[in-house]
Amino acid sequence: MSETQAAFPSWSDLPDDELLNLRLCELKLDLKETVLEKHIQTLYQELDSRGIPFHPPCYLGDEWFSPDDIPAISIPFYLAHPRLKPLEKKIMLEVEGETEKDFMKLLRHEAGHSLCHAFRLPRRRSWRAAFGSPSEEFKDFYHYQPYSKSYVRHLENCYAQSHPEEDFAETFAVWLTPDLDWKTLYRGWPALKKLKYVDHLIRDLKGKSPVNTRRGQPYHVRTLSRRLRRHYEQRRKFYAEDDPAFFDSDLRRIFATSESHPGGLPASRLLRQQQASLLPVVSFWTRERKYTVTRLLKKLATRCDELKLKVPQEDARTTMEITANLTALVSNYLFTGKFKGCV
Repeated sequence: MSETQAAFPSWSDLPDDELLNLRLCELKLDLKETVLEKHIQTLYQELDSRGIPFHPPCYLGDEWFSPDDIPAISIPFYLAHPRLKPLEKKIMLEVEGETEKDFMKLLRHEAGHSLCHAFRLPRRRSWRAAFGSPSEEFKDFYHYQPYSKSYVRHLENCYAQSHPEEDFAETFAVWLTPDLDWKTLYRGWPALKKLKYVDHLIRDLKGKSPVNTRRGQPYHVRTLSRRLRRHYEQRRKFYAEDDPAFFDSDLRRIFATSESHPGGLPASRLLRQQQASLLPVVSFWTRERKYTVTRLLKKLATRCDELKLKVPQEDARTTMEITANLTALVSNYLFTGKFKGCV
């Protein structure tokens, strides 16, 4: 049975509002007979080809993750049925792992975590010397150096920099990727030393059985009783910054609408014109990199265009409010890793 044929007439034809009222467990989703099974088998073949004696069990959960101290992989439920992908994209603006390429990148990353759990790799002194202490606190939000060559580049937002265990999972994923000449790609990078360590580590694991065989499937979709609506409300709140409307209230307070100032200067143009003068000021007083401030300014300018906002007649006051707003947003970013609105 193909992915498109794996339909559940009881809910697959429901409109979004009705579908959101269902509980996750009521979807009765299963990995079997979906295209995801084929991708999982591809992962197992890649592991076999590298002599890794371990196939991490996979199941459908509420997001991508490998359970703490359990050598398994949770795959997001919305990837198991074609009706759920458009809903995910409509609400979250993207479908993480939608294409085969992206799915395999994420699957290899989570396989790295599972390998850590199965062989308790972070307990090794050599592992900690290469990647750091696993006892370091996990953070949902983190700062990163976008041009650092001490880490591989695999998932977005320099994810390897978020935690030592993520650094290993990313390094492992790059090492495992078929037909990727990582020795050439990372030549001259400090990250190459980590890749060589993974290469040596896997040779050491050949022929050995996992020392941790714990079983479990935390947050399995069939055990989750919360409704889809609540599920997405929680996720949107957690990833609020990624919502295009995140900055709207602040921007509308600073700028004017096209209706009230039809001939006014577009707010986005003012932001771009003042970027050169705003960057050093905000960066100096917040002690944050100009890269971060520039990223924020681009987000604000894009949203101003979408809202068709204009500059009020009081240009000096507007400039002052822009500077204050930017400083507040970047200051919040310093402490939380996210741009948080002023209200």
